[in-house]
Amino acid sequence: MTRTPFAVKGGGHSHNLGFSSTSGVHISMARFKDIVIHEDSGTVEIGAGLTWGEVYAHLVPKGINIVGGRMDPVGVAGFTLGGGYSWKSNQYGLAVDNVVGYELVLPNGKVKVVTDKDEDLFFGLKGGFNNFGIVTKFTVKSHKQTDIWAASFKYVGEQIAEAQAAMAKFVTREHDHKGAQFGVYIYTKGSLLFEISLFYDGPELPQGLYDEFFDLPNTSRSIFKGSYAAFVESMSHLMPEQRNGYSHGSPILHLTEPIIKAIANETEFWGEWLSKHDENVLVSSAFDPFEPDYLTHGGPSAHPPDRSRAYLPASMFIAWSKPLVEKYMEDAIRRSGEALVTAGIRDGQDLENAAPYVNYVMFDTPLEKMYGGGLERLREIRREYDPEDVMGLTGGWKF
Repeated sequence: MTRTPFAVKGGGHSHNLGFSSTSGVHISMARFKDIVIHEDSGTVEIGAGLTWGEVYAHLVPKGINIVGGRMDPVGVAGFTLGGGYSWKSNQYGLAVDNVVGYELVLPNGKVKVVTDKDEDLFFGLKGGFNNFGIVTKFTVKSHKQTDIWAASFKYVGEQIAEAQAAMAKFVTREHDHKGAQFGVYIYTKGSLLFEISLFYDGPELPQGLYDEFFDLPNTSRSIFKGSYAAFVESMSHLMPEQRNGYSHGSPILHLTEPIIKAIANETEFWGEWLSKHDENVLVSSAFDPFEPDYLTHGGPSAHPPDRSRAYLPASMFIAWSKPLVEKYMEDAIRRSGEALVTAGIRDGQDLENAAPYVNYVMFDTPLEKMYGGGLERLREIRREYDPEDVMGLTGGWKF
């Protein structure tokens, strides 16, 4: 019997080489695109080959939605199996916290529907990716969906410092959990842009929720009122074009002003330095100021391994076009991730055992960092369901 490498591709969004690509057999999930609404149980079945744009286009016109990706092209499968941060995470937790069932093709070829009655497998699939087989379908809790409100503010030059201070002030207050925010710095062509996206899961913005940002000078501002699906489609401009790229992430406990500025400094410093090797380089860094209780909506999971502290994901993405410069890009993104954790520790944050978000980090991030004390349990589950290590022939994190 041969042991031929293979890959399983859902949306193909990962920038880690070999995670959904291979020189062997390539399995595409592109035809697993069924969407079935179960009104009686308040759940929706979604195929593993769908993108979130396709899911929202089907559900939102019917007044239904689920916790999913923040940009259209992201695939359902890898996003959900890695955790899944959403515009709705303050209300309902991670995408994986809302999954009530998985249709799983086990390594021995048998099909199994995994629910919370299957304690070990259910735990392992919540952040454990494809270590236990190939998921073909997710059954997910559904929620009612109205029109939404959103805004985008862009800042450049001296405007950035005021926006940073406003964000740092904003995150210290208690908020309506229907709100969500997303900050991103983008360096390209010699300039740094700071964009703040604001979201409210309702047709009208409550008075006073985002006053800090409306009062600031900015280079552009846009307001959106309408369909959730259309809003998510509009956010896809923040997803860099598919070219050579690396992404990496760092966990942060509090988005203080020093941390918000440190993220900007890393973006600008490496953008300027890497431009010497490729004038078309793009460096972007993002952060998510989720509410402190956003991880309380779900139970035990492979990832995040510890829900007692609500760590926040910060990430950097570097894209380039010239050949033979990859080593500079890889070195930069690694050093930036380390620098951000160091900045957090200097800021008094306890990050010693903080797990970075598995969908953001580099391909060789140690499993112990991502899965903590649950790693041995995950290895035992893998040995039980995949004793011949079939899934070890495919890409991704391997237990």
